[in-house]
Amino acid sequence: MSVFIKYNKPGSLGTIFNVQVLWRFNSTTAETVRKEEDEEFRVLDILKKRDRQQKRTARKVNIQPDRADKMATDQNWGNVWPGPKTFHPSSVPLPLRQGYVPKGQAPPGKKANAELMKIPNFLHLTPPAIKTQCEAIKKYCTEWPKLLNSEDAIAKHYPVEVITSDYCHASPTIRNPLARIVHLRVKLSTLNLDKHAKDKFLRLVGDCYDEKTDFVTFISDRCPMRKQNLDYVNYLLTACYHESWNVEEWEKEKCEDDMEYYDWDNNASKKSLVNWHLRCNNQEINITDEEYKNYDISKISNANGYKEAVSSLMNDGENEDTVKNYGSAVRKLFGLPERKFIQS
Repeated sequence: MSVFIKYNKPGSLGTIFNVQVLWRFNSTTAETVRKEEDEEFRVLDILKKRDRQQKRTARKVNIQPDRADKMATDQNWGNVWPGPKTFHPSSVPLPLRQGYVPKGQAPPGKKANAELMKIPNFLHLTPPAIKTQCEAIKKYCTEWPKLLNSEDAIAKHYPVEVITSDYCHASPTIRNPLARIVHLRVKLSTLNLDKHAKDKFLRLVGDCYDEKTDFVTFISDRCPMRKQNLDYVNYLLTACYHESWNVEEWEKEKCEDDMEYYDWDNNASKKSLVNWHLRCNNQEINITDEEYKNYDISKISNANGYKEAVSSLMNDGENEDTVKNYGSAVRKLFGLPERKFIQS
């Protein structure tokens, strides 16, 4: 129910000027009663009856057999795995297993095996594949020189040796920091150095020279790349070789007292030996100092052994071996019999 208020203008013929709704009352009709009934407390139905759902029918899928099961035993493996790539179980007809398991259990198979996928493999380097690749690049190679048929011949014509190492390990990367290390070695006798250059070269290389094997070895690992370390060791060998031939002005002023080691050719021991040899042969002694230094002692029997014994005694110091070798060399030089020791 609603209350309306109408406003009329004076003098108008029943014209409504404004209408205002003052109040609206709710109706108590049947619709209102039905709404109140719907708002009553609802009963909880625990055992609800499920609607019948339509059953799903499984669709048959035609699954193809694994590729590894269909491979022929006489296939060309180089066409299946031509180059390095990540492990794929369907392409490898082998029962491979890898992975850590407790004792007594078998390692995981090849399918869905992350251990086989994260490490590098050599499935592309089978003997038949390597043989095929070698035959392909053989036409670009030259024949091996026939004169290089021994290790001595190779060392004679190629005296410089470069040694590097490659590593293979289970890691996400194939690079190894140790692979950058380069060893370069060469025999000192193959450098064709004179006496002064040899002495200076040995002082420059220091501990890099091994007297037992006569090898000079340079090792470089300071650069991050192998090529950089190879260039560095080549530079070291070249710089030490050319620097050893340089003669400074102060080196010409060195005398016997300034020498760091005993040089038998520049000492009085050689002069005494030459004078003794000339007197034994009734020859006149009229030789200059330079002629004494350049005198060929190979004319004197057992002179080289005497030279080595005296040099070892002076440079290495007196010990049982050097004194014994010196005494034996003197007896051979004078033609005396060896000293005999009588055991009591």
